[in-house]
Amino acid sequence: MKPNNVSAEIIAVGSELLLGQIVNTNAAYISTKLSEIGIDLFRQSVVGDNPERLTVALKDALSKSDIVITSGGLGPTVDDITMAAIASTVSRPLILDEEIWKSIKDFFKKRRLKMPHYVSKQAHVLEGALAIKNPVGTAPGVIIEYGKKTIIALPGPPRELKPILEKSVIPYLRKKFGKRSIILTRSIRTAGLPESYVNKKIRKFLMMSGQVTAGIYSRPNEVDIKITAKAVDKKRATAKIKKVEKNILSILGKAVFGFDGDTLELIVGKELTKKHMTLSIAESCTGGLISSRITNISGSSKYLDRSIITYSDRSKIKELGVKKDLIARHGAVSRPVAVAMAKGIRGRSGSDVALAVTGIAGPSGGTEEKPVGLVYIALAKQGNVRCVERRYIGNRTDIKYQVSSAALELLRKELLK
Repeated sequence: MKPNNVSAEIIAVGSELLLGQIVNTNAAYISTKLSEIGIDLFRQSVVGDNPERLTVALKDALSKSDIVITSGGLGPTVDDITMAAIASTVSRPLILDEEIWKSIKDFFKKRRLKMPHYVSKQAHVLEGALAIKNPVGTAPGVIIEYGKKTIIALPGPPRELKPILEKSVIPYLRKKFGKRSIILTRSIRTAGLPESYVNKKIRKFLMMSGQVTAGIYSRPNEVDIKITAKAVDKKRATAKIKKVEKNILSILGKAVFGFDGDTLELIVGKELTKKHMTLSIAESCTGGLISSRITNISGSSKYLDRSIITYSDRSKIKELGVKKDLIARHGAVSRPVAVAMAKGIRGRSGSDVALAVTGIAGPSGGTEEKPVGLVYIALAKQGNVRCVERRYIGNRTDIKYQVSSAALELLRKELLK
């Protein structure tokens, strides 16, 4: 079976999504996986824990799309309504699936947990449906053929949804709908450049239309360029992307730090490892965020020697050797103090390179001379110290993250020399 166009719709189920208590990351993940096998996404919607509204949404989706995928609402409690709503929509009874019931009992037995009686609800699936065992939870995935339409019900927790989608649902859809054109996306990741600058530099690529398009996506202190191509297979789509990518790289140069899932901390770690260098960090306004990002990378113990949060003036003096009169003359948030902090942590650790940051994250503490968002980032290496002044806007969390990114970007560029 291979219709010219196969359309899909995603319905996320859960009042917690409507209320903003949980971010709907599942929709983005499912969308990406569908595009990789050439299935066009028609629409995404969110429905609360209301059986009547979910039934209306399901009927509407089935009238417009070939594939309807739900996520969430498959748990054992009374507010888990998805399977009952699907049963009502397609007029089929729910029956006990013995294999799923056994897998649920095994789940509790292996963990030596007492199984609540109401968990048996999760083993009841639509008559004639294909139930998919959940490798990390109790709610199964379910595939229902309904005339020419396909309904797929997936668990809500991402760690449960992803393996079911990847290992069972995507192969099922690929087999059913055959080989199709695919949509492939590649992200070029930059740091330290304003969005307006990137827009100006690559404007002609952003105006492309047809089989290859490009767009800008901004985040704190970083700008991503996403290149999307449609082709009959991955090889051809990749070739189209590479052609545009090469031109953009030649324009943006060293501002590009990576691709797709790369992060600044990952790239910095690779460079430090490659050059057999060690790093030490002294943080004030970021409160350990730079170190936290660095240690998010497995194997960071190979290059991160030590990190210290010197938040108070006293700690800067005692732990880093910053002179008391230096702070008195210039203030804790100043270029001289940032330089002294970097020299101090490097001198005490003996590391190859050291980072230090001091600033005002707000919302209080700013003055006309030294406003909220003012920060100094110093880098000490082989007896030389470089210090930059930056000014950021946003709330406290935003400013701290921007400072951490700027510090990592400063380090990355230094390591490239």
